[in-house]
Amino acid sequence: MDPDLVLLLNGIVSGLLLGGLYAAAASGLAVAFGMLDIVNIAHPALMVTGAFTVVALGTWLGLDPLLVAVLQAPLYYLLGVGIYSAYHHFFEKRGEEALQGLAFFFGVMFIIEVGLVMVFGPEQRFLDPSYAYTTWRLGEIDLPLRMLVPGLFAMGCIGLLFLYLHRSFTGLAIAAVAQDAEALRLMAVNPVKIKRLAFGISIALASMAGGALVVVQPVEPSSGQVFIGRVFAICIMGGMASLPGCIMAALLFGVVENVTATFFGPSWSPAVAFGWLLLVLAFRPQGLFGKAA
Repeated sequence: MDPDLVLLLNGIVSGLLLGGLYAAAASGLAVAFGMLDIVNIAHPALMVTGAFTVVALGTWLGLDPLLVAVLQAPLYYLLGVGIYSAYHHFFEKRGEEALQGLAFFFGVMFIIEVGLVMVFGPEQRFLDPSYAYTTWRLGEIDLPLRMLVPGLFAMGCIGLLFLYLHRSFTGLAIAAVAQDAEALRLMAVNPVKIKRLAFGISIALASMAGGALVVVQPVEPSSGQVFIGRVFAICIMGGMASLPGCIMAALLFGVVENVTATFFGPSWSPAVAFGWLLLVLAFRPQGLFGKAA
């Protein structure tokens, strides 16, 4: 097989696996940003916090980092409930959630980064599970388990979230709360409770994405800044509240970024990937899976 073709195929496969990680990072944001209309700029920082606690607990307990990510998710759900409660009390209830609310989440982001440095130090942290150095080969294509297992884990989390949102009354209420809160009140459903629940789920997903992240690459307290642009771009490209769109956009983003880095160098990959975002939005402003106005 032609070496360039082999390189391209491996670049596409690695990009799809990288896209699975991006999808995990963006799915929780799709709930907060797309469904609740809350611009949680601190979402990637909370994901990195989840990665650090996975490292700490995984090292202490000697468990697989993805299992630790599942076990710690309820704690991050409660953290999300607390953050939303503060946001609602001080900003949303007063109708000041636009600029002041955005400043609130910027503050949360910086507090998290400083807190991580104070608790864990500025050094990079990582975990090597038992499969970290195993690579499956399908002909000329390499499938490193360090990326494949977290990718499958991410898709599983998103699949469960999709079923919850579409098969349960509470899930349907989450999808509807930002569109028509008054209709929910007429059905004796408290929109604030629904938003509190949904935001908690969003942060729990961020923590599980952090568990997947720390298997793929080392993390440091400022790693969240690398993901801010990517996760928001993926949510917008996918169609805001659409989880299938989020997955598709994440996979496209990962492939474009990885193939560009393979053939033209890593410095070109962000520019080309975000250029692809602009191209998609130029011809389809509502995103890949968004509904046309």
